[in-house]
Order: sequence, then C-alpha cells, then structure tokens
Amino acid sequence: MDKLDKLEAQSVFIIREAYRSFKNIGMLWSIGKDSTVLLWLAKKAFFGHIPFELIHIDTAFKIPEMIAYRDRVARELKLRLVVGQNKEALKAGRTFVNGLDRVSCCKELKSSALKQTLDGALERRIYDPETDAWSEAASTEPYNAVIVGVRSDEEGSRSKERVFSARDQKSEWDASLQPPELWNLYKTEFAPGTHVRVHPLLDWTELNIWEYVERENIPVIPIYFDQGEGKRYRSLGCYPCTSPVESAAKNPAEIIAELTSGKFKDIAERSGRAQDKDGGGTLEALRKDGYM
Repeated sequence: MDKLDKLEAQSVFIIREAYRSFKNIGMLWSIGKDSTVLLWLAKKAFFGHIPFELIHIDTAFKIPEMIAYRDRVARELKLRLVVGQNKEALKAGRTFVNGLDRVSCCKELKSSALKQTLDGALERRIYDPETDAWSEAASTEPYNAVIVGVRSDEEGSRSKERVFSARDQKSEWDASLQPPELWNLYKTEFAPGTHVRVHPLLDWTELNIWEYVERENIPVIPIYFDQGEGKRYRSLGCYPCTSPVESAAKNPAEIIAELTSGKFKDIAERSGRAQDKDGGGTLEALRKDGYM
C-alpha cells in the first residue's frame, strides 16, 4: 500500500466514522481542490452515494468560474447542495469593496455567514437534485457536525487542529481545549451543544492532493491550470483578495513538478491570498471566530 492508498483509507474511515457518530452532519464544499478531493472521498466512502448535504458559503465575490463549476457539478453528481450567504451584510455594504478592511469583510461574509448557516439562523438556498430546482428555507435544523477539507500544512493555525475538533455553541474554536488524538484514536463523543468540525484531510499535503487528483482523474475547476496566459490560481477565494500566480502548468503532472522541484517548491500555497497578509495571525483569528 503506497502513501496515497494509506491517506485515502484513513480519510474514508474518518468520513464513515463521522457519519456514524453525528445525527445531523454536512460537508463544507468551497469548490477548491481540497474540498473537491474530499467530495471524491465521500463518494468512495459510500459507494457513489453521498448521504449528507454539501454546504457552500457564497460571499457574492467568488471568482465567477467557481459558481458555474459548483452548479454544474451539483447537477451532474446529483448533490443536495445548501448555500448560505450573509445577505444583510451585503445589502448594508459591509464589504471590502465598499471600504471595509479585508479581515472585517471576511468576518461578515465568511465567519458570520458560516456560523449562521450551520446553526439554522440564516436563510438557506437549497438545490434538490431530484427536481433539479432551487428553493429557499427560512429556518432549518442546525448541523451538529460538519466535514471540512482543511490540511495542517496549509496554514499555521490549521496545524493545531484535531481530526475531530470541538467548537462551542457559538462555533468558536479554542486550540488549547482540543482533545489529544494518539495512535489514531479519535474522540467522537462530546458534551451536548458542542459543534464538531471533522477534518479527514488533516494529514494530506498540497502535493498529496495533486498526486491524488492526477491518479483519480478528478475533474477540478479548470482555473487551477494555465489557460494560455501564463497564469493560474493556486488557491481560490474571493476575486478582490485572490491573485493568480505566474505559471504555465496545464495539468496536475506539471503542478506536481512545480511543487517537487520547480518554482513553488518552497513557496507557501496561500501566498496569493491578500487577506492573509493583513497583519499576523489573520486566518487564526477568523478560525477562532468560527471560520474554517
């Protein structure tokens, strides 16, 4: 069994264990490569059928190709997709493009939107694959756990995570209170009111993700690849805060070469994400407040 086989088996086990352990569970889908690999693993875990809802937080400033890709894949794979959005903040203009700083914008459109979508307080837009139609749900049952595609190598605060990570009733995270996970023994029982984030990809690296995409021929969003302009996205987010990188990589094999011996061998994956540069510990602050 090679490294990818071991990572796949571990992730499939974690996904199944999470589904067994929590009553109302969903999976966050950011449209990026990591959460799309997670989607692929969930299909494997349940033999092609995904028995829980996928949740996407739409900031209204996502790169347009991401939304088109989201809707197309949801239709093709017959996914029950839930979309949350902080419409009140958007209507009031509390966004970066209207003068708010990037961190405050992320708190409004990402952290707050995610927390309120998960606890059922925010209106959810739901795609039903059986009818191929969208509907609005004003008040819905909260999720007590969500599966998330974060990796420990992606950013410093994520290296402090556990596979089964407890949040309080406000979805806030305290790294010092995380349970130990020794010898792959996971804590899946928590006090009533605890919200749990489950991280099946925690031990994967960016390189592992692209090796798995190549091996499994996973149809990730094409903007990860050079479309002929000598640029591509390495990490996806909102278009005012995310820049493409200079790269001629047109397929997973060429990206793997860049990561192993090429130009991105020692360059952080999120180097093109402007909000990560607005002061130290920005993403950790957002995560403590409830973001991924």
